[in-house]
Amino acid sequence: MANPTDIRKGKVIDYNGVPHVVLDVQHRTQGRQAGFVQVVMRNLTTGASTAVKFLSSDNVTFLSVSTVELEYSYVDDMGHHFLNTETYEDVCLPDALVESKKKFLAIGKNYDISYVSDKPVEIVLPASVPMKVIEAPEGVRGDTASSVQKPATTETGLVVQVPLFIKPGEMIRINSDDGSYIGRA
Repeated sequence: MANPTDIRKGKVIDYNGVPHVVLDVQHRTQGRQAGFVQVVMRNLTTGASTAVKFLSSDNVTFLSVSTVELEYSYVDDMGHHFLNTETYEDVCLPDALVESKKKFLAIGKNYDISYVSDKPVEIVLPASVPMKVIEAPEGVRGDTASSVQKPATTETGLVVQVPLFIKPGEMIRINSDDGSYIGRA
């Protein structure tokens, strides 16, 4: 058991028997009252975020997290299959776990999967993801006003607003937080 003042952003804690990742931490004191720790955390099984207040007298249990790099193989009725390239073990992740990050996952590429108690709980994406442009309309001649953009479809089906000079077949970098175009890869 640990003290709530030991909670840091990115740590995984056990809250009500469910693993939660800490998104934000604020230590607060109010006048003569005892201090507390205000924590915003995301449930790793449902994906829901909650704000919780921990008093200094509360106890917190930290969970050990391990990360394994797996190759995204294929999708079928059972879920999304990832291959451990060292042990050749097939890991199947359910749709609920992959749903929010599915648009950034390309078959044949490696991704970090976080495990808590030998159970996969989250796909950790890098800050930017390289993607191949499959479809992009031609830029209209004369449309050269500042920051004119056009929609482009990537290999995963994600539609991104890109500059006019991007053509099909090019590799671009996409921000994995908001899905915006960063630049050429």
